[in-house]
Amino acid sequence: MPQTLGLIGSGMIGSSLARLAVAAGLKVVLSNSRGPETLSDLVSDLGGRARAATPVEAAHAGDLVVAAIPLRPYQQLPAEALAGKTVLDTANYYPERDGHLAELDAGELTSSALLQRHLAGSRVVKAFNNITPHQLHSLARPAGAPDRSALPIAGDDAAANAEAAALLDVLGYDAVDIGPLAGSWRSEPNTPVYVRPYLGELPAMKVADFLGWTLRTPGIAVPAAQVGELVKSAVRQPAGEARLPSAD
Repeated sequence: MPQTLGLIGSGMIGSSLARLAVAAGLKVVLSNSRGPETLSDLVSDLGGRARAATPVEAAHAGDLVVAAIPLRPYQQLPAEALAGKTVLDTANYYPERDGHLAELDAGELTSSALLQRHLAGSRVVKAFNNITPHQLHSLARPAGAPDRSALPIAGDDAAANAEAAALLDVLGYDAVDIGPLAGSWRSEPNTPVYVRPYLGELPAMKVADFLGWTLRTPGIAVPAAQVGELVKSAVRQPAGEARLPSAD
């Protein structure tokens, strides 16, 4: 089990992971693109197991490192500092936010394979990308709990996938290994396992209201067997047509 989790990106997903990690007894080193001083309130809230640092420092400190940033600035991730590390990639490709990337639009690469190319010395595992931030925190359960949820992971290195699965277990989730990064599209936007199973039925709402609504609902448990079936039923859609989640 890792003793220290490095986080590059401390937005909503990163903050939820930090809270789960601290609750599980891990140390957490948080970072973002704006500087450690901007994380003082979050670090204070998390307590003595958490500290703020630069992305390079978080990369060096973490036994495992989570890249919890949007896809667009992926080339800013410190490849040299992350060499030799297992890096969990939470990003999804949304052209309306990230701009169009030809290789992804053409289906030549998945977004995590693109990240792996940038982090050539690291072992990238796709994880935590198919669940909304509040539900990531609210649905976590101890091992063996009857209402424990599962999350898909994908990666090209079996040992790194095992590390990721062990982290998920510590944080409160079962892991469903869905294969290599080339198949990680099965957990990306426009697929059956993406976001909605963990939310249940969505009321009619505007796109701008979606995130606020997720903060008011505890979420729905999605066990490993269901995740496996949803993943198997996925049909690949053009990545360039992905849209940010909504009730539409």
